[in-house]
Order: sequence, then C-alpha cells, then structure tokens
Amino acid sequence: MASPSTKFKPGDPVEWRSPQGRTEGRIVKKVTGTAHVQGHVAHASPDEPQYEVESRKTGRHALHKPEALSRGRG
Repeated sequence: MASPSTKFKPGDPVEWRSPQGRTEGRIVKKVTGTAHVQGHVAHASPDEPQYEVESRKTGRHALHKPEALSRGRG
C-alpha cells in the first residue's frame, strides 16, 4: 500500500482492496474537502486528502485514503 505522502493524479491506474477482493481502477480526482460518493461521506483536507477512484470492472466510484491505494499496472 502507498505511504500517506504518495501523490496520485487523475488518470493514474491504482489498485485497492474491497470486500470482493483486489480491485483495479483509476484516480478520478483528489478530494481536499467534504465529498459524497455513492452514499459515503469523506471528510478530507489539504493536509489529509482522499482520492475518488473508479472501478475498471463496475464503473462505480469510491473514496479512499492514499494509504489504501497502490499503483496499478495500467
């Protein structure tokens, strides 16, 4: 998993763990405030950003802290 200082940018391929197993997708955007995605509320800040991601398989969006993400294979 990535360290909290890892920086991602929109379009970067990433992977994360979900209840269904390993999921691949891409970064949609960096979130630095309160955001609502698919019923989840993220309270991010410029010092502790989160990232909106899109699943390659389902197209669903989610919010994750950088330490929950790792670089994908593209």
